[in-house]
Amino acid sequence: MARINLEAVDADGAVREAADAVSGDTRLSFLRKAGLAGGAALSGSAVLGVLAAPAMAAGSGRPPASFGPGDVGILNYALTLEYLERAFYNEATAKGKITDTKLKAFLKTVTRDERAHVTFLKKALGSKAVKEPKFNFMGIPSDPAKFAATAYVLENTGVHAYLGQAGNIKLPAYLLAAASIVTIEARHAGAIASINNAAIAPSGSFDTGFSAAKVLAAVKSTGFIV
Repeated sequence: MARINLEAVDADGAVREAADAVSGDTRLSFLRKAGLAGGAALSGSAVLGVLAAPAMAAGSGRPPASFGPGDVGILNYALTLEYLERAFYNEATAKGKITDTKLKAFLKTVTRDERAHVTFLKKALGSKAVKEPKFNFMGIPSDPAKFAATAYVLENTGVHAYLGQAGNIKLPAYLLAAASIVTIEARHAGAIASINNAAIAPSGSFDTGFSAAKVLAAVKSTGFIV
């Protein structure tokens, strides 16, 4: 059996591979459908409805093979999402345009947390960690309304993405690590929902896991990864 060169794994290529394997509505830009691309703020849980298509409800599909085998692939998938969040919040912090007291406090916390998540996952993966893609957030981190709306999407998507892989993780230590991150992502999601006056639990009393293919296709559709 051929060995996978984990050190040569390309996160951007894996995202594209997953997205290209998905057809239909999930290929559409969920930000554009929510009105964000045109400058409108998201309302309530509308954008989560775009992602939560029926095919995604029971999603627990594993990440593409290009992320690596077994638990390594799952952690690299998680790391790719954490790279995205870290870069988004780092840019918002660097631009300094988020001045609302509550939103600024949120930004300070999530910037710290997402940096810590990336550091943690990279340390766990060592030389097997995927490289960070390049991002272009199209000025969104400098626009308070768009920033808040996008943060709501990113944090809720993160929760669904981690949950979607819970049944696939084999090593208890990795499962515990993922659980310790997803609870923080959920706290972030609740906090930004409160600031946005949006649904705190958009999926109801029980969250659902999204498949990796669906999440990666949605991420690709934003155009954030270049």
